[in-house]
Parts: sequence; C-alpha cells; structure tokens
Amino acid sequence: MKKQSNKGLRGFQLNIQGYGGNTYLLERVAKLEKALARRPRQFQLDLIGRGEIAADWALLIRSILLRRASRTRLITNARSSLQGGSVLLWLLGDHRLIRDDARVFFRRVDMSETEEVDENADWKWEEGELKYADSFSETDPEDADYVKVLRLINEFLPVKELAGKIINVPVLRQFGLVENEQLDRFLATAFGKPAERESGLADPKPKRIRAKASQSE
Repeated sequence: MKKQSNKGLRGFQLNIQGYGGNTYLLERVAKLEKALARRPRQFQLDLIGRGEIAADWALLIRSILLRRASRTRLITNARSSLQGGSVLLWLLGDHRLIRDDARVFFRRVDMSETEEVDENADWKWEEGELKYADSFSETDPEDADYVKVLRLINEFLPVKELAGKIINVPVLRQFGLVENEQLDRFLATAFGKPAERESGLADPKPKRIRAKASQSE
C-alpha cells in the first residue's frame, strides 16, 4: 500500500492570467482546497504571471488559505511581479519569497467613495420614502472588493503612501516582508532553530526549501 506523507513541502502553482481566467481559477480553487485538506506541514504557493487577479478571487483564495490547518506553514513565492489581488495573496505567507528583480504594484482608488450597508441601521420603511440614486453615483461592487483588498494590504504596507507606485524588493525588505538572509544566518547560528521558530523569523535557507518542494500540481 502506498503511504501518503505530508511531512515535506507541498508545492502549488497559481498562474496569474490577464484575461479569461475564471475557468482556470475555478479549477485551481477546488484543487487548492483539496491540497490544504491533506494538512501538509509546509505548503508553498507559487505565484507566476504578469496579470492581475480580480479582487473577488483574491478574497476567496485568502479565505481558503486562512482556513488551513494550524500545523500548516504557508510559504508564498512570487516568481513574477505582483499586481493588485496577487499582492495580498503573497503577503499572507508565514514566509515570503520573491524574485530579486520582481516588483509589487497596487493601483490607487478612492477608498472613501465605497460605502457598505450599515448593519445597525433602522430598516423601517414607509410608502413614498423609497428614493433611487443616480446610477453613475452607485458604488461598483468590483471597486468595493478592491477596497477590501487594499485595506487588508494596509495591514502590511502603508497603502496611502505606496498605492500607484512601483515597489521593489529592497523596499519590501525595509518593511520586514522579505527575509534578510545575512541577519537570519547570524540569528540561526547564535540561537539555533528552536529560538528562530519561537521568534517567528523566516527560514534562513529558502533555497533549500525550494529544492525539496514537490512538483507543482
């Protein structure tokens, strides 16, 4: 009988397509849920492609990643530059890898214009009170989803200052989002692996991790 092992690193590739990606994403989301249900100890999500993942898809994939088993350590690996929703997915990693010459970008939107229904509002309505808003002033649901993405990104990066600008790897490193290999090697030598894990530091040898990764589905 073939014995299934979940001790190693499980690799999963997500191609960021510029258009016509709904069918592909439906398939990959189903496989992502199935892969995470196996409760691997380490799970590497490889993001590749120059397109931009729609905000709603990014929020859906985020919800799946957040439901992973507590034992599963998520590694996000940006093999291409990131835009919009794919930036959020990359930021969700417990440990983040990114190509040295890759860039990060999220467009600027007016976050004050998107309004959500007040759940505590008084919904009593009397005849004659219904008013129709100008269709041009209504909030676009896609923009509302994108605002949610930006607010989540803002937990890692200052959106107000960085939206609409090209962000390179050195800047990401300044925010502590990418490992500082020299510092990590020093800490690993001084304190050893147990102390490193307790302090939440990134693995100082990401290349070895990638070498052990199983072939992407």
